[in-house]
Amino acid sequence: MITVKNLTKEFGDFRAVDDVTFEVKEGEVLGFLGPNGAGKSTTMKMITCFIPPTSGTALVCGFDILKDSIKVREQIGYLPESAPSYHEMLVEEFLLFTGEMRGFSGQDLRKRLDRVLEMTSLEDVRFQMIDTLSKGYRQRTCLAQSLLPDPPVLILDEPTDGLDPNQKHEVRNLIQRMSEKRAILVSTHILEEVEAVCSRAIIIANGRIVANGTPEELLAQSSYHNAVSLTIKNSQPDTLLPKLQQIPGIASAQPLNDALNGSAAFQLFPKDGQPILSEVERFIQQESLQVEQLYAEKGRLDEVFRKVTLNL
Repeated sequence: MITVKNLTKEFGDFRAVDDVTFEVKEGEVLGFLGPNGAGKSTTMKMITCFIPPTSGTALVCGFDILKDSIKVREQIGYLPESAPSYHEMLVEEFLLFTGEMRGFSGQDLRKRLDRVLEMTSLEDVRFQMIDTLSKGYRQRTCLAQSLLPDPPVLILDEPTDGLDPNQKHEVRNLIQRMSEKRAILVSTHILEEVEAVCSRAIIIANGRIVANGTPEELLAQSSYHNAVSLTIKNSQPDTLLPKLQQIPGIASAQPLNDALNGSAAFQLFPKDGQPILSEVERFIQQESLQVEQLYAEKGRLDEVFRKVTLNL
């Protein structure tokens, strides 16, 4: 439903987006990650026909952004960065205005309004001036305008920016529900959002894609993938560490400093990311150790993010 082909954008001598290519299919929520200035918002602005590319193109539901820009915009619900709106308008007034600009009117527009107010939990502030809303409510108001046309494609730039944890949970659930019959592209700097709502993620740095995969595939690139955290009661780290390093499948064992009351804590790293939990459990039984904490990690997305964006 979204096909991006060799998309490039230059501002003078600066190349903000450099030969970016990817696809988003129906039912997919694609997370678009990257450091500040990586090119995320610029890419979204080109896909939504807000700015033209220097080269390359994109198709949205089969319509080319260079040849059919009006048709492209008809397919898209767009939440821009920083949630722009008319602060002197009431919430309902703003949504009716944006609906009319989309070409809706009468009972159809009213039904759409009621639907998006309920979806985004804005009923209680529908007659409140936008300028008096919290940042979270203003964000949801602008999210509501993107949903008014019930579009097949949603492009959301930092959709949970400014929301409290409960509101973030609501919006993430909403994104998941909406994804069944849509293609959704979500730009975010919140890494936990990738695991919470995305079926796939792209990481961009310096205008280029540096990683592309499911959350599980990205986590598998972490050195903490299948690593085991272990805390043993009434044990000395210096005594236990050499034994832990001999467990089959373990590449290295590191003592941690967060154990208390005579306990010893370790981080055990596997060879080639292979599971080692069962081997560790077998060792614990053989040594009759008292376990205070034992768990295997899936990986750490923040580590993968730093690795691919900083070329570590």
